[in-house]
Amino acid sequence: MRVLLQSVFRRIHQVRLQDKLRAAGDSLFAAAGRTAIAASLATCLATSATIATGQEPADRERLAAQIAADVQHLENEGRLLRRVVAFIRPTVVHIDAERPEGERRTAEETGSGVVVRIKGQDFVLTNRHVIRNARVTKIRIRTADGRLLYPTKVWSDRGTDVAVLAMNAPNLVPAKVGDSADAELGDYVLAIGSPFGLSHSVTFGIISAKGRRDLQLGSETVSYQDFIQTDAAINPGNSGGPLMNLRGEVIGLNTAIASNSGGNDGIGFSIPINMAMAVAQQLIERGVVVRGYLGVHLDSRFSEETARRLGLDRVTGARVSQVTANSPAAIARILVDDVILEFDGKPIQDDNQLVNLVSLAGVGRTVPVVIQRRGQRMSVDITLTDRERFEATDR
Repeated sequence: MRVLLQSVFRRIHQVRLQDKLRAAGDSLFAAAGRTAIAASLATCLATSATIATGQEPADRERLAAQIAADVQHLENEGRLLRRVVAFIRPTVVHIDAERPEGERRTAEETGSGVVVRIKGQDFVLTNRHVIRNARVTKIRIRTADGRLLYPTKVWSDRGTDVAVLAMNAPNLVPAKVGDSADAELGDYVLAIGSPFGLSHSVTFGIISAKGRRDLQLGSETVSYQDFIQTDAAINPGNSGGPLMNLRGEVIGLNTAIASNSGGNDGIGFSIPINMAMAVAQQLIERGVVVRGYLGVHLDSRFSEETARRLGLDRVTGARVSQVTANSPAAIARILVDDVILEFDGKPIQDDNQLVNLVSLAGVGRTVPVVIQRRGQRMSVDITLTDRERFEATDR
C-alpha cells in the first residue's frame, strides 16, 4: 500500500509540474500581444515542459488514467479496512476499573477488552493490570452499542498478565479468534481500544517483530513473555484490546509499549492470542494456571564460545546448566551441557521460549525433545509434571 501511495504522489507531481510550466507560457504569451517573440517563448516553454517531465499531451492523458487506476486500487484497500473495522468493532469493549489505593483513596484504571466465546459461553479477555485488585462491582464494561455491564466473576494470571471476565448478558458479539502462530513479519494489523479513554479507537500498522522476550514492563513482572511487536499505535488505555489481522481475526492482546514519553513511540507489544486463550481456558476450568515442569536450569548467558565447544555452529536452543533431582528431565536422563534444540516439534531459539512452551504444554503430557549432546543429536520423550506440586513435594 505504501509503495502504491508513493507511485500516485509521483505521478501527481509530474502533472502539476507541467501545468505550472504551461501556465507560465500562457501568461507570457498574452502579455506580448501574440507577437512572434511570445510565440517563440511559448514554444520554448512547451519544449522545456516536455524535457522536464518527459510528457506530451498523450503522456498526460496516460498519467491521468494511471492515477485514476491507482486511486481506485487505494479506495478498494480503504473499503477493505472499513469492512474489517465494522466487523470487529462490536466485539471490543471499554473497561473502567476502580481499585483501592491506601486506606481512603482509590485509583481509576482505563483499558480495553475483547469478547471471546469459550465452550458456548461469552467472556471478556483483557490484561490483568487493567483490573488488578478491583472488586467485581467496581469493574465497568461499556460495549460498542453503549450498554453498561458488570462481570459476574474475574480470574487473572500474573505470569502472563492475562485476565478473564465472566459475563451474563444477552447479544454479546464474540470475536473471531485466529492463530497467532501464522502471523508473519510485515503482516498488516489493526489495534482497537481506548487510548487515553477514547473508546473504540482504531490504528493501523504492521507486525514489526515476533518472539520479544525478557522485556522490562514497569513495576509488574510478566514472567512468561513471547510478545508480538507492532508499529500500530498503542497508548495507555489500549491495554487488553485486540490486535487483529485483515481477516478480522484476533491474533494478539495489546499489553505494553516501549516509550520514553509515556505515549506511542512506534513500538507496541501484544500477547499472542494462542498463549492468551490457553491461559484463559485453564483459568475458567481450574481457577488457576497449572504449568508444566521439566526440571532444568538454563544458561541465560549461552555464548558463541560455549556453543562451539558443544559442537554447534551458532548460539541456538537452550543449554542445560543444572538438572533437578527426581524431575522429569532427570528421569529422562537429561545432562548438564545438553542443548535443547526442539520441544514438542517446535525449534527452540533461546531459554525464555523454552520456558514458555513447557509452562503451557500441559501437565501429564509426554512430549518429544530433541537435544544435542557432545556433537550428536538425539531425541528423548519427557513426561511433564505440575511445577507447583513438584516443588512443594521437593521441599
